[in-house]
Amino acid sequence: MYHKKLKPFPKDFLWGASTSAYQVEGAWNEDGKGPSIQDLKTIPADTSDFKVATDHYHHYKEDVALMAEMGFKTYRFSIAWTRIMPTGDGEVNEKGLAFYSDLIDELIKHDITPLVTVYHFDLPAALEEKGGWKNRATIDAFTRYCEILFKAYGDRVKYWLTINEQNMMILHGAAVLGTGKPDWKDLYQQNHHMMVAQAKVTTACHNLLPDAKIGPAPNIACVYSQTNNPEDVQAAETMAAIRNWLYLDMAVYGEYNALAWAYMEEKGYTPTFEPGDEAILKAAKADFIGFNYYASRTVAASPIDDTASPEAGDQQLAVGEPGVYRGVTNSYLEKTEFGWEIDPAGMRTTANQIYSRYRLPMIITENGLGGIDKLEDGKIHDDYRMDYLSKHIHQVQEAITDGADIFGYCPWSAIDLISTHQGFRKRYGFVYVDRDDFDLKELKRYRKDSFFWYQKVIKTNGEDLAK
Repeated sequence: MYHKKLKPFPKDFLWGASTSAYQVEGAWNEDGKGPSIQDLKTIPADTSDFKVATDHYHHYKEDVALMAEMGFKTYRFSIAWTRIMPTGDGEVNEKGLAFYSDLIDELIKHDITPLVTVYHFDLPAALEEKGGWKNRATIDAFTRYCEILFKAYGDRVKYWLTINEQNMMILHGAAVLGTGKPDWKDLYQQNHHMMVAQAKVTTACHNLLPDAKIGPAPNIACVYSQTNNPEDVQAAETMAAIRNWLYLDMAVYGEYNALAWAYMEEKGYTPTFEPGDEAILKAAKADFIGFNYYASRTVAASPIDDTASPEAGDQQLAVGEPGVYRGVTNSYLEKTEFGWEIDPAGMRTTANQIYSRYRLPMIITENGLGGIDKLEDGKIHDDYRMDYLSKHIHQVQEAITDGADIFGYCPWSAIDLISTHQGFRKRYGFVYVDRDDFDLKELKRYRKDSFFWYQKVIKTNGEDLAK
């Protein structure tokens, strides 16, 4: 739909950016922090581990000052579970509580609204040793952990996100287990436990913090059919149900999506309910939807004897599953140097699909482009990033004009951090951190060209997107 005139962004629109604890903080074993599965997992060859990362733990005041200089209205960050509870349950680490309290105070001092993700891929290693998410005891441990956060920070934090990209953890096995990927039935049982945990935490938040808002943060992408062949269209509908609506239907309605459930039944993946699960799921309803968007997906029908392998590896690259759908290249879209398709218009389509289904306010919690940035005479020229983000922000405004209720935009990432798959070779931030995968240098911060561009975007409330 073409608009002659776009609606302006809301006056109180939350411009900001995102990070995650394990990718930015460093200090992996300092001040009482326990190990997570991210600290102990096998790292891709020739990339750094997460032990130092960007050293945000020791530089947070400097980093927040840079965010304030850009004009951030919000900062989406995650809390490391093992910094609060070193073994995932039991004793609380007061130094860990103090760190995030200080970070929150620093944000508020600069008029930046904290947007807190309670769980971003970093399951405590001690809980993983006891079975991780396939052990129902993890549900209660997660609930106790979140209640500690609500009580410690609820006087200052009004926006909470539950689980980052739960759908990617299941579809790709990323960060669910510290050692290899379990079978699909096992994954969907873990998925059910996470859904019950999310519901319990949502209800706890509403009970403890009646003025706060809480929602999920899955990775949502519209799914295109490769052709008008009805079988391809059905494949796209099925993938959308499995990838997107399974997770949001549960967060909003407390029910399994019917098409996704039929898929699980057909494959023998249906999870086991324990007494009380249904009531717990139905009692919780998200106040808003956070969603990460990087690119759309395109699929075709897949025969049962298709040689395509199940989805694996980088969560932005879909492959497929024999007999269900098969990921295909969209010839209309450009690709990044790392093979990700670029589809700004898909951002608008995705936002409209979510809002049409759920009629809840939305905030974009991740959207960004990783690339190989070069420091030259103290400057970083990242025109490609500004081009990517400006096109996506324009599509956010298109979606708002369409009627979608979008109240914030937090691209990935506020500052450079370690990419899960490509280490420090692949950078996302508005702020360059001077280190390589195996040379920490001085970790000095530099403002990229995109830093000053985004500063202008925020200052004009999205009116001026020019480079």
